[in-house]
Amino acid sequence: MRIVFIGDIFGRSGREALEKYMPRIQEELKPDIVIVNGENAANGAGITEKICKQFYEYGVDVITTGNHVWDQREVIAYIARDKTLLRPVNFPQGTPGYGSYKFRLNDGRSILVVNAMARLFMDPLDDPFKAMRDVLEKEKLNKTCNAIFVDFHGETTSEKMSLAHHLDGRITALVGTHTHIPTADCHILEKGTAYQTDAGMTGDYDSVIGVQKELAMNRFVKKMPGERMRPAKGKATLCGCLVVSNDKTGKAKSIEPIRLGGILPETMPEG
Repeated sequence: MRIVFIGDIFGRSGREALEKYMPRIQEELKPDIVIVNGENAANGAGITEKICKQFYEYGVDVITTGNHVWDQREVIAYIARDKTLLRPVNFPQGTPGYGSYKFRLNDGRSILVVNAMARLFMDPLDDPFKAMRDVLEKEKLNKTCNAIFVDFHGETTSEKMSLAHHLDGRITALVGTHTHIPTADCHILEKGTAYQTDAGMTGDYDSVIGVQKELAMNRFVKKMPGERMRPAKGKATLCGCLVVSNDKTGKAKSIEPIRLGGILPETMPEG
């Protein structure tokens, strides 16, 4: 199975990059599924029904989120109706929405997409390690589904690495989001799970993690709350990765980075 994952879409520039590069991704990489983290898509804070529908029109199959999922209040009612818009699975019981979705391909194969959120320097949610163990009690790699992909939204590299090793061999891939910087550690873990600490942001990198740099710098220089953070508006780099799995085992065969456009060096997996 060919799985394309695209990191945090940040503001208008990120949305425009997704629209621009999706045809190339579809043509050259021929993905079976496209998963996008969209939690910063609406002006850098949250996501809306309108944006979700735009992403689906571009060819996105599943949208993941994170700690900014509720920033646009209208999404609270919408997320309960859209099973392909995920919020972290370790939110408390009774939270609107879904933490996972099983996507079925036309040929009968299926992939479980799970969205989880870390706790170090983040909101105090339920234990993501236990939440993932609970998911995997019901879903078994290559038994109930052909692949399992996890977007782990978190601040620290150690927590992301720890969960990946904890789940190694039981999932196809775990890719981190939230820090908005692509890491250079795409690799296959010992028991067959693909891993990358952070897929990176799809947004303008002439910024401070997507925010207009002057506004962000002022918070450090003046130590005052200052103006509301606003997305940078330059040309965006689309960042993500391609995971290829073995259909017989569900484990990963390869993971390669994707970077297109903007100011970062481009890299694109071979088709």
